Amino acid sequence: MAAPILRYLMPTLARRPAVPSIASKMAASLPAVPRSFSTTPSPQTTLNQALRKVRTGKRARHAVSPALAETRSPQQKGVCLKVGITRPKKPNSGERKTARVRLSSGRQITAYIPGEGHNIQQHSVVLVRGGRSQDCPGVRYHLVRGALDLGGVANRMSSRSKYGTKKPKKASVGS
Repeated sequence: MAAPILRYLMPTLARRPAVPSIASKMAASLPAVPRSFSTTPSPQTTLNQALRKVRTGKRARHAVSPALAETRSPQQKGVCLKVGITRPKKPNSGERKTARVRLSSGRQITAYIPGEGHNIQQHSVVLVRGGRSQDCPGVRYHLVRGALDLGGVANRMSSRSKYGTKKPKKASVGS
């Protein structure tokens, strides 16, 4: 606050060339701090809150698919160890098809096989993507239909891209 006032009162200070310091050079080379998108300022912790330890940071979110997150890959190849069924959680009932898969990273996971029917068995090579099956406990991955050894769903008409099914050929009308 005093420096700008002194500059006006004493013009000799304003004419003196500024010597760049190491700190100012480093500050110029550092990237600017990104601005937050919020227009309202984030509330600062008050002294009383700090003393009572009321303001605590939010816990970090855990990865939905940790085996893929650790390798930072959207999909991974794996070998089927065992194919079986899982019973869904309480309000739902049925038999969800699942497979125990050893990924190329060495981790073993349980993956959901989407769609009706499948052709995989032990030692089949499959492609695993993230995404949990909500009503199956412990199932955090899906297998990609129509990739590697896992075939697409037969006779599928809607949402074919999710189930690896090609568009059916039209019957040619000729006489």
